[in-house]
Amino acid sequence: MQPASALRHIKANIVLYGALFANLGIAVAKFFAAAISGSSSMLTEGVHSLVDSGNQVLLLYGQARAKRPADAFHPFGYGRELYFWAFVVAILIFAIGAGVSFYEGWRHVADPEPLRDPTINYVVLGIAMLLEGTSWGIAVREFDAGRGGLGWWQAVKRSKDPAGFIVLFEDSAALLGLLIAGIGIWASHWTGDARLDGYASMAIGGILAAVAVLLAREAKGLLIGESADAALVGSIWDCLEKRPEITAVNHVRTIHTAPDAVFVAVSADFDDDLLMGEAESLIEIIEAELKAADSRITSIYIRPEKQGDAVVYPRPPRGAVVSR
Repeated sequence: MQPASALRHIKANIVLYGALFANLGIAVAKFFAAAISGSSSMLTEGVHSLVDSGNQVLLLYGQARAKRPADAFHPFGYGRELYFWAFVVAILIFAIGAGVSFYEGWRHVADPEPLRDPTINYVVLGIAMLLEGTSWGIAVREFDAGRGGLGWWQAVKRSKDPAGFIVLFEDSAALLGLLIAGIGIWASHWTGDARLDGYASMAIGGILAAVAVLLAREAKGLLIGESADAALVGSIWDCLEKRPEITAVNHVRTIHTAPDAVFVAVSADFDDDLLMGEAESLIEIIEAELKAADSRITSIYIRPEKQGDAVVYPRPPRGAVVSR
């Protein structure tokens, strides 16, 4: 990769790279602190940061794989491979992040370790808060720039790019986990009960499990195949309905083949007086107009079909929201 190209790649994936470098540094510090202090919640947090680092690597790998050009075996490209890796990320968070957290917490509750000086834990937690907060701020800024005035939850549900909201959820869970770890460590030393640190570890596991389930649900919808947003579907209907040569639009079907690529299938009833050559020219004009209007439209299939013979899906109400 050329230096200029590499710089553009990093800039385009600033959220993932920011989270990756932050989590790698934090993981090392947390494991070091856990080894010195014997804290269960700190060990859990180290595993959490390590899993998050691996997740960012998988998402970057998925993005690279998704950009491969179409071929004979995948005529619409490999864009949806990113959705597969997003689903794998959710599984890893649940299986490793939440699983290890629950196990370590239960082990320290069943067999508490003697309390040691917690100072190193507080230092590491403070540094981790600073780094995680920076990564979280980058993720929030980038996601906020692309939500187009939608509410945060609505923007997540309508997003077709899992990288942005996965990092946002991971960093949010990480900040909450750091807070719980700090409370658990403090409570253990204040009460003299080392089991409280184990309970904090289990609470962190619960947060990770909840985030994993949420991410798996969002990734599943993308992997199965989701339609384009209502605004894009509406603009396609507008383009078709304004044509006097088209007497009826039977249906407009769309599916995302990548976060920034949409396949469009149209069934329309053409005027009976339209000659075959004229219909072919009209279809070419419509395809060119649609692609020029929105760069996400990469493939279009327009089928002339009598309304009485076609499967008819009425136009969605204006302002309708397509969600999972």
